[in-house]
Amino acid sequence: MGYVKETIGNKEKIVYTVEFHWVYNFIALFNLLFLGVFIIGIVIFFKMMINKWTTERVLTNLRYIQKTGWISRDTEEISIHKIEEVELKQSIIGRILGYGSINISGTGSGKIVLESIDNPLVFQKHLNNQKSQKIYD
Repeated sequence: MGYVKETIGNKEKIVYTVEFHWVYNFIALFNLLFLGVFIIGIVIFFKMMINKWTTERVLTNLRYIQKTGWISRDTEEISIHKIEEVELKQSIIGRILGYGSINISGTGSGKIVLESIDNPLVFQKHLNNQKSQKIYD
């Protein structure tokens, strides 16, 4: 979590760290084992693992920060008070296994998509708690 710790302010505290669900690893491993006979399976596996290892997704008391990339770096940030909509997407299997996706839309920014996250309802609860604290502060 090097990038996030370097960029958050003195009064900013990490509230929640978003993790990939184990199903993400399973899909990558499936690609490696069953498509591994073909080079494409190995490529997909390593692409997914590098994406997982180089992604930081953190909710602080002031904003949501997402950093992806290994050689090049892409970041997306949105202030808590600018978040307008938090959309949860969860399939039947996702509900059973506890993973899903969250789409965050905000004022003056596009949509930030968090895919294959572990416990999306817990993240949504933390995000809504931070939003309500900003309203009453």
